[in-house]
Amino acid sequence: MRLPMATPTGWRREGNLPAELTSFVGRTRLLANLKRHLAESRLVTVTGIGGVGKSRTVLRLAHQVRAHYPDGVWFADLARLQDAGMVKHTISSALGIADQSSRAESESLSEWVGERDMLLIIDTCEHLIQGCAELVHELLEAAPNLKVLATSRQSLHLPYEHVVPVPPLQVPGEDPAESLFTNESVQLFAVRAGASVPDFQLDEDNIEAVAELCRRLDGIPLAIELAAVRLRALSVEQILGLLTDRFSLLAGASRTALPRHQTLRAAIGWSHELCEPAERLLWARLSVFAGDFELDAARFVCSDGRLPAEDITDLVTGLVEKSILLIRSNHAGVRYKLIDTLAEYGEEWLDKLGQSEQLRRRHFDYYLSLAQRGEDAWSGPRQIYWFVRMRQEHDNVRVALEYALKTPGKEPLALVLLSSLWFMWVCCGFAREGRLYLERALEANPMPSKERCKALWVLSYLKSAQGDSVGAQRTAEMCSTEAVRVGDSRAVILASKMQGTAALLQGDLQKASALLGVAIEFNTDNKELNPGLLPAIVELAIVLTSQGEFYEAESLLQDCLQVCTERGELWVSSYAHWALSVTRLHTTRLDLALDNARESLRIKRHFHDKLGTLITLETSARIYAAQKKVELASRLLGALHQNWRSAGLPMLGAPFLTVDHEKCVKECERSLGIDAYKQAFVRGTELDLDEATTLALGDMDAPS
Repeated sequence: MRLPMATPTGWRREGNLPAELTSFVGRTRLLANLKRHLAESRLVTVTGIGGVGKSRTVLRLAHQVRAHYPDGVWFADLARLQDAGMVKHTISSALGIADQSSRAESESLSEWVGERDMLLIIDTCEHLIQGCAELVHELLEAAPNLKVLATSRQSLHLPYEHVVPVPPLQVPGEDPAESLFTNESVQLFAVRAGASVPDFQLDEDNIEAVAELCRRLDGIPLAIELAAVRLRALSVEQILGLLTDRFSLLAGASRTALPRHQTLRAAIGWSHELCEPAERLLWARLSVFAGDFELDAARFVCSDGRLPAEDITDLVTGLVEKSILLIRSNHAGVRYKLIDTLAEYGEEWLDKLGQSEQLRRRHFDYYLSLAQRGEDAWSGPRQIYWFVRMRQEHDNVRVALEYALKTPGKEPLALVLLSSLWFMWVCCGFAREGRLYLERALEANPMPSKERCKALWVLSYLKSAQGDSVGAQRTAEMCSTEAVRVGDSRAVILASKMQGTAALLQGDLQKASALLGVAIEFNTDNKELNPGLLPAIVELAIVLTSQGEFYEAESLLQDCLQVCTERGELWVSSYAHWALSVTRLHTTRLDLALDNARESLRIKRHFHDKLGTLITLETSARIYAAQKKVELASRLLGALHQNWRSAGLPMLGAPFLTVDHEKCVKECERSLGIDAYKQAFVRGTELDLDEATTLALGDMDAPS
């Protein structure tokens, strides 16, 4: 089955810089100043109050300077991160690093950055200031060509840091020589007002009122944008009148808060009061979401007798129209986002209403249900949908997990959610994070139970995916022991499968064959294709190929592919095609072997499967070498050398991969000569993983 090609997230050489969704107004001097400091300093921290436009200014700057960084501009958003221990992992994920090894996160991150000439943007550091400062110091010491641009409400307090404060926009009257029409604050209001009310224009009749409004809002961009939205229902003069009254009401709310904080709060509070009561309640309840969310999630989490589920759609629409919610549409559907400043305001109201615990539990229940639906459907025809969906829900899954792990009495629920998400950790590129969470949850739930047994075999699966075969074996044995104690026969079977996987990675083919055979034999109902039956079949075929039983291996793989086709399963089918390419390479059917390898690569492009792609590229290099396309094979070997560094332990340390790799290197050196091999190899090291895949697929210029 051939599928349209798609490039996975995080594999682009130019970085992952978000698009600018709105026009940028003003800040000419600030941007010039930031460019100068960025040219002179390796660490620039942009500071300022909430709502002043730190993130937006940095994003504009990044788009202006991206051409100066050959290895890309990379953006990591920490705004919704709650756990300081996840800072390194979050930044690694933003960089597209899929190090599946068990080594320290900072080690793999520093190694990946290495000699790269790149700019790393770390957005919203203030609540994780110590962890951010330590990591930035580590990276700048390890990577001589790295520059870091951070946003925070306070500096990182590093000696070589250059701090650039972002002031509010210039307001009318600050420069007596300036025309009101060219003032930054006024221009921002005009642009945003024109987006809300297309026929709005600044003129002599409204310019004084707009100028006064911008003065009252102290030039704070968020406050100005919120005010501009009100033109849908009010004139500028009416907005100014309401705002003046509101400021009077809130003037004494906090004597210790900075005036601009009071102003921003007043603007948000005023926008809040202009919402209908039901919209205000929904605003508060939506604050439990992290990042963006789908409408069905809002219906489930936020509805009750006061907010019926059937009313949620109209209320969400109302909040979108009032610019409280952002709407994001793409090929995967429509999602909504409550920006952080407004989410914080909503959280305060939720606490005042006494509904925080209730809504957090509803949020957890929804994502547990979603995880279980995804697990049940993973082996079916909507596998790509679930891959995309769970990557989108990553932030919300984290929030749900933190709720369960930090709430007394809820710790067993964390095990249930974590183990239901085995497909997300293994197949969506989050193996390291899943392992961290599972180890934490298992420590919090030390007594044997069926929930704990499932978590143990999932953890063993993740350790194998990281190349930690010894740890995987130990965890699977623990799972087997505890499963016998609690009478969990399914866990016993899956523990056998995971022990077989570990044995294969260790090169113990006899043990692997016995254990994988047991897992297949006792998985008789065929209902659960993943993660037990189909992967066990593929791994047993690898054992058979390694033992020279090529016919039996090919027969197993053909049966596996037939089941995958019937069920619409793609993830394991990509591995079955790869394993079949290995078998056919051993029997010198090179054209068929290449067809299988290429089909595997095409399917893997729909998933964030760096590990599987690298393994398949290893086999592709061997096939090209056998076809006497030695320069092409050598370039692939160079690309593999470079890209394995960002994925963890090369070839998982498995003998059945490492031995063949070394044979391929020696064959290329012998055929080309050492000097020509090195030249081709170095050319290959310049390829990122997607470019290497394109080369192996024959879709870019390649020497014959």
